[in-house]
Amino acid sequence: MLLAAASVQATEEYALLQVAEPFIELHTGPGVGYPVFHVVDRDDFIEVLKRKTDWFKVRTPDGKRGWVARAQLEKTLTPDGENTHLQEPALGDFSQRRWEFGLLGGVFNNAPQISLYAGYAFNANLSAELSGSQVLGDYSSSYLFNVNLLSQPFPRWRVSPFFSLGGGYLSTQPRTTLVPPEDSNDLTAHVGLGLRTWLSRRFVLRAEFNRYITFSSDDNNKEFKEWKAGFAFFF
Repeated sequence: MLLAAASVQATEEYALLQVAEPFIELHTGPGVGYPVFHVVDRDDFIEVLKRKTDWFKVRTPDGKRGWVARAQLEKTLTPDGENTHLQEPALGDFSQRRWEFGLLGGVFNNAPQISLYAGYAFNANLSAELSGSQVLGDYSSSYLFNVNLLSQPFPRWRVSPFFSLGGGYLSTQPRTTLVPPEDSNDLTAHVGLGLRTWLSRRFVLRAEFNRYITFSSDDNNKEFKEWKAGFAFFF
C-alpha cells in the first residue's frame, strides 16, 4: 500500500520511498551511536516501518532492516517523484523517547536552587536520571547530586504524572564567619512526584516535589523539601 509521505509516522502503515542521494546509511539502532551495517544505493526503494523521534526503521528490497536518520530520509522521493516531507515530532514521539535533558529552577530547604539533569528511558514507563544542583542559601552554599529512578504510569497522556525514588550526595559549604566553619558531606535519599507536560516538537514542561532525608555521620539526620520546575528537551 502506497501512502503519502505525511503518513510516515503511523506505525500500522507503510510507505515506499526512493533513494535520491548516492546512498543512505542503515544503522543497527535508532541513534548515531549505533553502527552502520548497510547502505542502500540511489534509485532503490525502501519501506518505512515505524518512527522513533528522528529515526525511522526501514526495510530494503532484500529484507534487511535498519534505522535511518530523518535528515537522510528527507532527501528521498515518494513513488510519485515528489520530495519527502516528514511531520514534526508529536506526543507519540515523547512516549518513545530515549534521552532527555533539562534545566530546572526552584527551592531547596527555603533557598533558591538551579538544577541540570540527564535521563535515559528504558521503556515508556521507566527511566533513570542523573542530576546536579546548586543551592544558594544565606549562610551556606550546597551542591546536590542524585541518581533517580522514575516511573511514569501514563506515558501517552499529554500531562503525565511520574513518581521518583533515588539517592545521592549533599555537600554543604558554610560561608566564612568569625569562627572557622566546617563543611558537611552527607548521603541522601528521597522520594518525589511530579508532572511532565508535552509542549510541542521536542520540548517538555516539568514540575516536581521531592522530600529528602540526609544521613549524617553524627546521626543528626535531617529532612528537606524541594520544589522545582523547568523545561526539558528530548530525542
